[in-house]
Amino acid sequence: MKKEKHGIDLKDSNLKVTPQRVAVLEALNNLKNHPTADKIKEYVIKNHPNIAVGTIYKTLETFVEKGLVKKVKTEQDVMRYDAILDKHHHLYCEDTERIEDFFDNQLNDMLEDYFRKKKIPNFKVKDIKLQIIGTFNNNKNN
Repeated sequence: MKKEKHGIDLKDSNLKVTPQRVAVLEALNNLKNHPTADKIKEYVIKNHPNIAVGTIYKTLETFVEKGLVKKVKTEQDVMRYDAILDKHHHLYCEDTERIEDFFDNQLNDMLEDYFRKKKIPNFKVKDIKLQIIGTFNNNKNN
């Protein structure tokens, strides 16, 4: 059974809880499929019109710096945001630019074991994330 972390806790990050940060968290938690900064901005402005656009972008960068969210770059160099911090990989659809989370502990163990034995000269591996590129088959009968 996969275990996912969905809630971002501002208190654990030593960040002050502000309405602006709560609004950005709300957007990250409600927008699925690794939203872009523009999608997050649209959501926040629609639901909280008094929050400045610059504040939204600054808040996203603060969340990244504090390790609350991670950036995910697509093949088209579009930056998207991922609020799930549990170890996972991404399935990226070339046709639709959809990104799905892919949880596989066996794959994680295999990759970690490989790089532990491989030892890349002058390099310390901190984390391994795969972006598996392909297309989703929307036909359920195949």
